[in-house]
Amino acid sequence: MNSTSKVNANPAVGASGTRANSNDAFVRIENVVKKFGDSTAVDNVSLNIAKNELFALLGSSGCGKSTLLRMLAGLETATSGRIFVDGEDLASLPPYRRPVNMMFQSYALFPHMSVESNVAFGLKQEGVPKNEIKERVADALNLVQMSRYGQRKPHQLSGGQQQRVALARSLVKRPKLLLLDEPMSALDKKIRQKTQLELVNIIEKVDVTCVMVTHDQEEAMTMANRLAVMSEGRIMQIGTPSDVYEFPNCRFSAEFIGSTNLFEGRVVEDEPDHIFVESDELETRMYVSHGITGPLGMPVGISVRPERVRVTRDKPGTTTNWARGVVTDVAYMGSYSLYHVRLPGGKVVVSNLSSSHLLNEGAPAWNDDVYVSWAPSSGVVLTQ
Repeated sequence: MNSTSKVNANPAVGASGTRANSNDAFVRIENVVKKFGDSTAVDNVSLNIAKNELFALLGSSGCGKSTLLRMLAGLETATSGRIFVDGEDLASLPPYRRPVNMMFQSYALFPHMSVESNVAFGLKQEGVPKNEIKERVADALNLVQMSRYGQRKPHQLSGGQQQRVALARSLVKRPKLLLLDEPMSALDKKIRQKTQLELVNIIEKVDVTCVMVTHDQEEAMTMANRLAVMSEGRIMQIGTPSDVYEFPNCRFSAEFIGSTNLFEGRVVEDEPDHIFVESDELETRMYVSHGITGPLGMPVGISVRPERVRVTRDKPGTTTNWARGVVTDVAYMGSYSLYHVRLPGGKVVVSNLSSSHLLNEGAPAWNDDVYVSWAPSSGVVLTQ
């Protein structure tokens, strides 16, 4: 994941991925609500985005992320709340007067026009002089490495090339805010992975703030400086990709970002630097090396990522954070294998074991009796 280096390279972004002062925000969304009849699509969302930040709205279909993007573009009107870009209230501005451009999921290129004409279309509509149009179109196509395809029609381009043209058309108008709606959904996986990094590099070269909508966790983790996890119209968590993955703040974030083993239990000891949890799903207590604020007996969840779970034939030498089980499935993924281990109570624990580790230690096989275990620092306590 390269997003950590991008975040650290931006002095406006702190280690936690949060903003110290909302006055520093380039995009401010304040208590925005959007209703369609009796249905609430966006439910009291507030959000600050820094200048030149690439911010991702991440969630499943129907969570409200695309509606929020469309309100930024002016294609939908907020039921209540306010939206500011660079200090300007967008409420009174129609879409064509906003300092915003949107790249649609389908790219929406004109099939009868050449690449150059597609990129130039918006500038012609604004009455920009011909010489300036020619220069700006050339610069935009050069930026996305499509200069030699200027006379081709969209049907003569690959999916990745069409996406670059759509991006050039969005950037040629020099918007303050670029909106990307599922930008990689039309590409196959191999091209998508390559294009994600190319798109980030292009956006970093221009003076533009970017908000991206996606349901693809890997895409958000790879591209964004920060992301917001959305569910049922609300923002569940905001942070850098690494923060949201390593320190989810709720069960939804833990299970939506990547995969996790979620153990349910109740607090039996709570100290500032650790917590003990008893669970009917495990034979041993769970020990987590951070405390919480709550009464004894409070129900909690413990999230442990699969890559933090060890699978061994030998019993661990600790009294916490382990369980006996039987290997019920192994999925070989090349650089790693996914192990599914069923515990005596029926719960299945998933472990991600590297191929090099399996070669050194000897790989357990189907139906083998094994132990699963994890370190105290590998668990995250979830209270909601």
